[in-house]
Amino acid sequence: MPLEDDFSDIIKKARMGLAMPVGDLARISGLFAADITALERAARAPTAEETKALASTLKLRPAPLEQIASQGWMPAPVPGTFKSVKTVNGSVGGYAVKGYLLHDAGDVILIDTAYNAPAMIEMVERHQLRLKAVCLTHGHSDHADGLEQILARWNVPVFLGAEDESLLSWRPSSGLVSPEDDTTITVGQLTVTCLRTPGHTPGGICYQVGGAGHPLCFVGDTLFAGSIGRANPFPLYPTHLDSVRRRVLGLSPDHVLLPGHGPATTVREELEHNPFYA
Repeated sequence: MPLEDDFSDIIKKARMGLAMPVGDLARISGLFAADITALERAARAPTAEETKALASTLKLRPAPLEQIASQGWMPAPVPGTFKSVKTVNGSVGGYAVKGYLLHDAGDVILIDTAYNAPAMIEMVERHQLRLKAVCLTHGHSDHADGLEQILARWNVPVFLGAEDESLLSWRPSSGLVSPEDDTTITVGQLTVTCLRTPGHTPGGICYQVGGAGHPLCFVGDTLFAGSIGRANPFPLYPTHLDSVRRRVLGLSPDHVLLPGHGPATTVREELEHNPFYA
């Protein structure tokens, strides 16, 4: 599975997060505005000098950015097999998105809907699991649409940051739970801890799992392998960086990180290879 973000995505996210027009970036970095625009459009590969100049100006780590620019890095395969996790794939007009089932001892929670409620419902029923909750990492449609279909089948609470409720295309009349930081949810013998990680959206939440044989964290669009999601709105960019650096990459290095798009990664890999980590 390819990385969710390439060089062009990364530099554009950083520039827009810093509220820096292309002209200002050109002036500070010493590059031509037309070259920056071409790089953001992936019209050509950057030179080593361009990568270094952009990393310095955009406050990105140059070595990881160069690795991604040269397509010389992919996260190592995640350790172990996770019998407690099932992945559901969805598509929004060809744009791939992932949701997950976390289950143990017959209990299950859904982490996002994958824009594919029928597949989520079918998997829960096929494995005869008891749905305890739907846990949304944020309110964007590719992660939350289809919620009404799931709740029509099971009347369960929906965990979502209160600040993201307005993002939902459909909201239940009751059952929305806005968890406090470090709120826990029990799934069989597993413990799920809610980590408030605003930035990609105002009410973003990651879900850290203990007791699964290997530490896990479902990170939605807070972090991608080698990148981060886009701050929505852009003024949340400093908050987003803090959530990534302090909450997600502050977990133990062996944590496996399961994002909503792109390949799985680990804290250890991102500490070494994510351009946004400082």
